[in-house]
Amino acid sequence: MFSELREQIWADWIWFPEGHGWDDLKDHDGKVFPKTQDLWATIPIALCFLVIRQIFERTVAIPLASLMKVSDKQRVRASPNPVLESYFCSTSKHPTQSSIESLSKQTGCSVRQVQRWFRRRRNQDRPSKVKKFREASWRFTFYLLAFFAGLAVLVDKPWFYEMKMMWEDFPKMPLLPSQYWYYMIELGFYVSLLFSVASDVKRKDFKEQIIHHLATIALIGFSWLVNYIRAGTLIMLVHDAADYLMESAKMFNYAGWRKTCNFIFTLFAAVFIITRLVILPFWIIHTTWVYPLTLYPPFIGFYFFNGLLFVLQILHIFWAGLILRMVIKFLPGNDIVEDERSDKEETESEDEEDEHRGKSKNGHVLNGHTVLNNNHSKTD
Repeated sequence: MFSELREQIWADWIWFPEGHGWDDLKDHDGKVFPKTQDLWATIPIALCFLVIRQIFERTVAIPLASLMKVSDKQRVRASPNPVLESYFCSTSKHPTQSSIESLSKQTGCSVRQVQRWFRRRRNQDRPSKVKKFREASWRFTFYLLAFFAGLAVLVDKPWFYEMKMMWEDFPKMPLLPSQYWYYMIELGFYVSLLFSVASDVKRKDFKEQIIHHLATIALIGFSWLVNYIRAGTLIMLVHDAADYLMESAKMFNYAGWRKTCNFIFTLFAAVFIITRLVILPFWIIHTTWVYPLTLYPPFIGFYFFNGLLFVLQILHIFWAGLILRMVIKFLPGNDIVEDERSDKEETESEDEEDEHRGKSKNGHVLNGHTVLNNNHSKTD
């Protein structure tokens, strides 16, 4: 029963154009082709990346952060309060006005004290600037090395210059050693990002990031299985071209190097738009979606592969919107770029501002407390 189902799922007609199949990917005459079992190598590679990352962050990222004078503000910790802590962990980190008043009665604290406690408690959960710098420096290092390694792998290949050649002799293109390692290392890195997702900095686009990682892993894995290697290497290179610029801009942002951050971010925005919104859809996806139809009738594997590419393209459009918003914000005033996806730390001055507004509006503080305004504009 299981073997029959497996045969039906992996039938030649599903994953290959008519006249081709899995037999075309069997090694022969000294030619090596990608195999399903090769993908298991990505698990130990991912684990190695996790170990290397810890070593890198402690021996390189932390000293670099100190050299660039990246430091964290002293955070005032919320005082122990079992009632407020229980509400914070089990109900909401952002209590409503009525909930704050109720908690004020339960704890014997003033409304202002409850508000301040939740603000400080939220700040405790936010990742430190040094932690963000460590993560950005690790990703910057990988993406930079991966981009130039991918460039070295592809620069002498004819399909790098004439993309239609990625379909020449498909699917009987032999696997090159450089392609094998490029694939395994890239896929291993993205698997390691999934392994570390619980401890990494969570941003507003956390769900989109998870979708992106899963779609990327599925895309790389599937392209390996059916020997879309040439298309896969081009897609990986296009992605790595902009990522290291974004991570370096973050690093200088955390260090407070305003002009350097703004310059790199502007460069990143230009490269991102060119590679993700021009080269990828109009060159690569056109060659994987439109051109193959002139060679083969459509098949399920064709739709599956391009469907994953369209998912990535939708995410690219979403992120391009965020990037353009950031560019528009900092260009006129020459202010530092702030990642639209990052949480902003709330400061104690917000309490004073709220209290001042309450006094000026009402002439005095009602019942010894300012008027509640829990819907502050700062993003948690």
